Amino acid sequence: MKCLNCCSRLTRRQNTAKFCSTRCRVAYNRAKNRNSIVTPFDERVILSLCDYSGVWSRPYQDAGYKVAQVDIKLGQDLRLLRHPGRVWGILAAPPCTVFSLAGNRTKRTDQEWLEALSVVDACLRLVWVASPRWWVLENPRGKLVHYLGSPRFEFEPFLYGDPWTKRTCLWGNFVIPEFKPVEPEFSLHQSVRDPQLRAQTPSGFATAFFKANP
Repeated sequence: MKCLNCCSRLTRRQNTAKFCSTRCRVAYNRAKNRNSIVTPFDERVILSLCDYSGVWSRPYQDAGYKVAQVDIKLGQDLRLLRHPGRVWGILAAPPCTVFSLAGNRTKRTDQEWLEALSVVDACLRLVWVASPRWWVLENPRGKLVHYLGSPRFEFEPFLYGDPWTKRTCLWGNFVIPEFKPVEPEFSLHQSVRDPQLRAQTPSGFATAFFKANP
């Protein structure tokens, strides 16, 4: 387990405390409260990029936020998306086919790399122009670290109540959700054949992320 604020590894004694120090606990709570300004939910716009299933953005939609799902399968190429105006938060889950460890069992062409990286670049461009209150980009552990550097945080779905493993990296400016771990029962990569199902955000994590980043 890691500290929810600085992501340093906790000792056995600290494991149940969630933080490595009082300073980290204070900093985490301060960051968690930064969105407590009085703004009606229906005026908070969430851009959910590469979000065909809608699982990650569903807690925001259910709470009354204005959620804009942008996905090529919905007929929207985010690389052509213009300045979105005022945005509260950005969720981004660019396709991982080229970047994931499983996907790299197949040799990729330069064109495939350029196509995949252009989607990541488009996500980061929208973060830059929209200046949201918080943002996060998700991808399974793989080769994206060579282009974005070390992730802000890594998690397994079982840490948030979904009983399977799938190591996932998160980059961005966000509050790390509090853990509600359960025992893992299986590996998603080994048990689920459908890549679209494997790519969906775990619902437990989606809910926890919403609570930490309202």
